[in-house]
Amino acid sequence: MLKIIGAIFIVCATTWAGFGFSKRLSDRTKQLRHFRSSLQTLEAEIMYSHAPLGEAARRIAAQLSEPISLQYQSFSEKLTEANATVSSAWEQSLRELWPKTALQKSEYEILQQFGENLGKHDRMTEQKQIMLTLSHLEREEENARDKQKNYEKMAKSLGLLTGILFIILLM
Repeated sequence: MLKIIGAIFIVCATTWAGFGFSKRLSDRTKQLRHFRSSLQTLEAEIMYSHAPLGEAARRIAAQLSEPISLQYQSFSEKLTEANATVSSAWEQSLRELWPKTALQKSEYEILQQFGENLGKHDRMTEQKQIMLTLSHLEREEENARDKQKNYEKMAKSLGLLTGILFIILLM
């Protein structure tokens, strides 16, 4: 009886791990899509409403879901601090957000590079920077989508099968 309960725990744990990995793959794709959407909204705020970055970030945070909204909310708050530069506020808010995301180092570098140039140029150059960042994020999203398509089902199945393998080896 104890062996059966242990076997059930092993299968549940490995299956849960497989589903967790699968969820991380789908979350990455979704979060990249949200970041792209947020940058498109930021572009519209800069180009058409001429809103200050702090106000634009606050508006964007209200429109998005977590965890991306947390980055814009933190960015907006850091811009109001004394002696805060746009690039340092973006960097700090991005660093705070990063552990809560499913994104990878390459996406971090793209967004960090974007933040270094944010607020330093005129509106037209800002728009070009946003477009460049959007194209990089689009490429990363395509890669994430491919990875998700190829590995999502496999991760779920592998979790279950690994549990079954452990049970067979232990019995």
